[in-house]
Amino acid sequence: MSNEFLRPALLAALAAGPQHGYGLLRDVESLTAGQVSPPVGSLYRVIDALVRDGLIVDDHQEVVDGRQRRYYRLTETGRSELATAGDTMHRVATAARKRLRSPTPVPVTDPGLSFGGQS
Repeated sequence: MSNEFLRPALLAALAAGPQHGYGLLRDVESLTAGQVSPPVGSLYRVIDALVRDGLIVDDHQEVVDGRQRRYYRLTETGRSELATAGDTMHRVATAARKRLRSPTPVPVTDPGLSFGGQS
């Protein structure tokens, strides 16, 4: 799985509220109907990058069964990036569906498939 997909998936998971790493892993699996199960190493590399980029922050920590859990939460900057990423993914999915239904190739200049403007 590419980090370009995992970033918005983690932001979407955190839009529901603070979660710890394992909870985020399970939520990404749920959001993708089991189609995506990121490796733990990839998950934490992306979490670290999201923290560095100011999109998420540590919320709190707790000890469960002798193990420390760190919870993360979305920042306002993270919410803004998630909204932008969601809009982009929606446009891509709409364009893909439209192109797949078309019996002939759909030109890139079709305003309904434009990524720079409104569709």
